[in-house]
Amino acid sequence: MREIRTDVCVVGGGPAGLTLALLLVRSGVAVTVVEKARSLDREYRGEILQPGGLRILDQAGVLAGARSRGGYELTRFQLIDGDRPVLDMDYRRLPAPHNYLLSIPQRHVLSELGDRCAEHDTFRMLAGHRLSALLRAGDSGPVRGVVADDGRERVAVRAAVVVGADGRYSKTRALAGIANRRHDVFDLDICWFKLPWDGAPTGRVRIFRAPSNPALAYDSFPGCLQIGWTVPHGGYRAVAARGIRHVKAQIQASIPEYADLVGRHIHALSDLTLLDVFGARASRWSDAGLVLIGDAAHTHSPLGAQGINLAVQDAALLHPMLLAALSDGDVSAARLGEFERTRRRDINGVMRFQTLQSKGMFSGGGLAGFLRPRVARVLMHTPVGTRITRHVTLGNPRIRVAAG
Repeated sequence: MREIRTDVCVVGGGPAGLTLALLLVRSGVAVTVVEKARSLDREYRGEILQPGGLRILDQAGVLAGARSRGGYELTRFQLIDGDRPVLDMDYRRLPAPHNYLLSIPQRHVLSELGDRCAEHDTFRMLAGHRLSALLRAGDSGPVRGVVADDGRERVAVRAAVVVGADGRYSKTRALAGIANRRHDVFDLDICWFKLPWDGAPTGRVRIFRAPSNPALAYDSFPGCLQIGWTVPHGGYRAVAARGIRHVKAQIQASIPEYADLVGRHIHALSDLTLLDVFGARASRWSDAGLVLIGDAAHTHSPLGAQGINLAVQDAALLHPMLLAALSDGDVSAARLGEFERTRRRDINGVMRFQTLQSKGMFSGGGLAGFLRPRVARVLMHTPVGTRITRHVTLGNPRIRVAAG
């Protein structure tokens, strides 16, 4: 078995893992990233960056390069009831320069991060390698690395710290024996699909509050509309059993503005990708020699576009903590637990907001469904609403990219 020695092994080459890797290698730390995908040519869900995520990527020096690869600015977030908006959030009212949403293919962000990482001799990427085991000091001692397998050979990556950034179904978390507490607090799942769009970009994220199956739509680069059609949580199988004609009719009823496009471009159930919507928290985010970040530590609903933003903020927060821990030679569970202790309050706040958001914006008919968005509209014009908006869009302003 081939052996590699490094300072930090990051499992997962997504936004969280590559942002952290870039910040660490710029600080002189040797980093090896273990990523199961062989290339960036794969399906992604997260495409929207909130202002808080834009700020971190800009401070890391990668935002301009990622944007040059293509993307769309979105300046309004609207809740549509019938044919009119009952909630209209203008991102241009936020502080410049990051006063917009950015719809950008995730591969553009990852390509830019990867290219910047590759400029450093202390960076190594093991693409196409699946995590198969954690290396420990003794049978149950501190984590000291990982074993990865690309189908041809096994590689032992020995490291002072392993960072699990491998998503909602984290293998790192499972191998460490860390429980993942799933919270089914959302009463919907989402079917994602794209429609070709040859018109001008709309510049908006819109939620259409249909009586039965609300939907969301936004510009997706290049030349598409990304549609998220909601179904009752756990109810897709029953809907799909009625066939594609029924499903298309339901989607067209939810987004009548795009009914013709749906009719012309959705032909089979395989054109839809179902996402199980749930929240989750790992029971702990660290062990001796191990720390979890991003969806591996805390999983969020895709509604509200928080996943990538929280992931890159996690990386920026953990970066100086890891530098100090490595410098002191202390990578104990207590020391690495500083990350969770510092981040917990932010994550709890986002989870509470997303639960309220799901019930308020994606609720169906009835009096409560009628009143909730109108109450939200009034709230958004109060000081409390302004604070909520800034917290959700900007994140924790104290999290910044630290100098190496």
